[in-house]
Amino acid sequence: MKKKLWDPIFGGVMIGIAIILTFYISGRGLGASGAMTAFAVTIQNIFAPALNQSSQYFSKYFANGANPLNNYLVFMAIGIMIGSFLAGYVSKDLKVEVLKGPNISNKGRLWYALAGGILVGYAARMARGCTSGQALVGGAELSVGAWAFMFSIFAGGFAIAYFVRRQWL
Repeated sequence: MKKKLWDPIFGGVMIGIAIILTFYISGRGLGASGAMTAFAVTIQNIFAPALNQSSQYFSKYFANGANPLNNYLVFMAIGIMIGSFLAGYVSKDLKVEVLKGPNISNKGRLWYALAGGILVGYAARMARGCTSGQALVGGAELSVGAWAFMFSIFAGGFAIAYFVRRQWL
């Protein structure tokens, strides 16, 4: 039996509505890297508070007694995790698995995923935002930079696909 999935146009419209509501409610767009930075700087503060205090970048998260976790992006990220779990549970599609091609081991796939995640996370902080924020928010604002960025992302993906496709075929 084939699973019934959401129509992609409906999903896109729902994302658009979510972006409009985010701008209306918070006055800002959405993106995931800000939440991940808040989580990371909070954990770093537990183990190396002096590093946070001495860093011009990290200290702003604690300025005037602020708590980095008191940010709408953190609540959005938590909501995404809870919503994803509930969607998987309700659809009876909740399972732990490693998606991979036949030419790579589970361990190899997980190492590639970890390396890619670290690179993307670092790049998102260097760029002061993640691809979701850039594509969804910048694209919605018709930002030329956002559109140029997304075309570059797709071009880079197509260029590198030749070299990694053997892992999936």
